[in-house]
Amino acid sequence: MPMNTTVCVIGAGIVGTTCALKMQEEGYQVSLIEAASPGCGVTAVGMGHLVALDETEQELDLCLLSLRMWKDFFTEFPGIGEVSQCGTLWVAENEDQLVEAHHRAQGLNARLWRAEALTGEQVQKLEPALRPGLAGGVRVFGDSVVYPPKLAHFMAQLLVKRGGDLILRKRVVQLGARQLSFEDGSKLNADIIIVAAGLEVAKLLPEIAVFGRKGHLAITDRYPGRLSHQIVSMNYGQAAVSADALAVAANVQPRSNGQWLIGSCRQDQQTDNSLDPKALGAVLQSAMTLLPCLADMQIIRAWAGMRPASPDGHPIIGPHPELPGVWLAAGHEGLGVTTAMATAKMLTDQIAGRAGEIDYQHYSPERFFPVQELKYA
Repeated sequence: MPMNTTVCVIGAGIVGTTCALKMQEEGYQVSLIEAASPGCGVTAVGMGHLVALDETEQELDLCLLSLRMWKDFFTEFPGIGEVSQCGTLWVAENEDQLVEAHHRAQGLNARLWRAEALTGEQVQKLEPALRPGLAGGVRVFGDSVVYPPKLAHFMAQLLVKRGGDLILRKRVVQLGARQLSFEDGSKLNADIIIVAAGLEVAKLLPEIAVFGRKGHLAITDRYPGRLSHQIVSMNYGQAAVSADALAVAANVQPRSNGQWLIGSCRQDQQTDNSLDPKALGAVLQSAMTLLPCLADMQIIRAWAGMRPASPDGHPIIGPHPELPGVWLAAGHEGLGVTTAMATAKMLTDQIAGRAGEIDYQHYSPERFFPVQELKYA
């Protein structure tokens, strides 16, 4: 593909800005389009973890590729995004969870992502704020915590420094093959359009079944030195769903300024970002079960947000089957920050016609289109 090829990326969240910057680095002429400002949408309301999740081998592949790319990024740009290389301490509350924790440690070490299986006493020694009597856990050394809005803002500015365009406060309302239309009636042509617009993807492309999965978060006042690792329950991602479609598992992050960011939950069948006291209470209770000292700490803010999810729980990365020139980077749910780098690499490799390190087909948008309905082979 000629290097004067024009690219429009819709959405300046963490995924969109990363894709735009990667495409510009590859030699394309990139315009990054955002209806508001970089990092102000889904990116601004989520948790900023860079974490190796392993619910499936494919998920772990994507996470590890991205985490290693993030490591290179922070070597080149130290301190950007308030990065804290605190690691993750997965906490097992019973023997069954402990077996899973040790299995996780073995699997990560086999993939050269350093992890250490721990006894209950070792967990308590590492983080004295945890309640006594835990079964054990696993410490993952390479995981980090970041502040995603600052990362997105930095990448958008870096894109401009490297010759790209940043188009702000213009909302895309319609897409066609190699053309997009703005709310003000103007149009823009591009050889390649990458849709990384979070929850707006479903509005622009209704056939792409991205939906909102609600979560609640809270943040404390500053308590420096009281927590060293990101604390996550081994129940994370496996918590039972209640009758009101709510699943809760503790996830507490120490921020660089001493605040604690408290999550997390997943709730389907929700349509807005209003706070649900019951859901927020469940999140706080889950965290206090592991970290009792939270009961005496000051919560200064709480909020809710929607994660853009896909029907099968895997991101949607690749070419639109029916719109030539349109590509998707969508449906990352809670792993958008972690997997943004790998998503950008997968897209640039596919667009350039290169073989990649990860099987593209697992993430292809084609999986949601019945074969007989595809217009393009």
